[in-house]
Amino acid sequence: MNILSNLLSQTTQPKTEKRQRRGIEIKSPREIDIMRQSGKIVATVLKEISELVKPGMTTADLDAYAEKRIREMDATPSFKGYHGFTGSICSSINNEVVHGIPSPKKVIRAGDVLKVDTGAYYQGFHGDSCITIAVGDVTPEAAKLIRVAEEALYKGIEQVKAGAYLLDLAGAIEDHVKMNRFSVVEEFTGHGVGRNLHEEPSVFNYRTREMPNVKLRAGMTLAIEPILNAGSKHTRILSDRWTAVTMDKALSAQFEHTVLVTETGYEILTDRTQV
Repeated sequence: MNILSNLLSQTTQPKTEKRQRRGIEIKSPREIDIMRQSGKIVATVLKEISELVKPGMTTADLDAYAEKRIREMDATPSFKGYHGFTGSICSSINNEVVHGIPSPKKVIRAGDVLKVDTGAYYQGFHGDSCITIAVGDVTPEAAKLIRVAEEALYKGIEQVKAGAYLLDLAGAIEDHVKMNRFSVVEEFTGHGVGRNLHEEPSVFNYRTREMPNVKLRAGMTLAIEPILNAGSKHTRILSDRWTAVTMDKALSAQFEHTVLVTETGYEILTDRTQV
């Protein structure tokens, strides 16, 4: 889950988020084991949603399913109540970029590009992941956008290992996106994740000097989440103060994994192929 910095500044942080400014946290083996479980819960829910979604369902249907399944696995939805967010998932359709609010009025239709982002809080630690689903037959452009978004995520993940730098993965993502003539959304970034849903560091999807180029260390856990637009990179926020949409109404796609940094590489904690 991404979240706007200006939204954060306008709201009171929950108690669980007050440790966010402690700096980058290195997880212990015990904490990593717990995060494997929170990640597995998230992966399970997203895999099941990808298999059950069909035209005619509403995003509220998916939200109710996600909350039920998360709670059945002895976790709580990370997003529900987070800075006032009302859903257990973010459900964003077509030109909606991130933070779409689930609603019984939002009907999923054939040809839609549907982003589903969710998190689970289990024994004190969060897992966080997002997928983009092609609902039925989509246009060739939409299919390419979805494919490149997922490829970009793995291009970034492949750079992860102790001793590498955050901008190594940012550059790999940016290069793949631009090579395919799409744009990287810059207003939203990935983030550290663990005891808090959003921790340091920010994980950019493009080269920047806005933040220090952090050196990765074993035990860091990162939510890596490139967001691609078919047109311009520019977005705006709707009147609900959550949903971001593309300025030019072009399609948007996103994929996200929670990733553990290891001495020799990485471990994807929200791997849907392992559930």
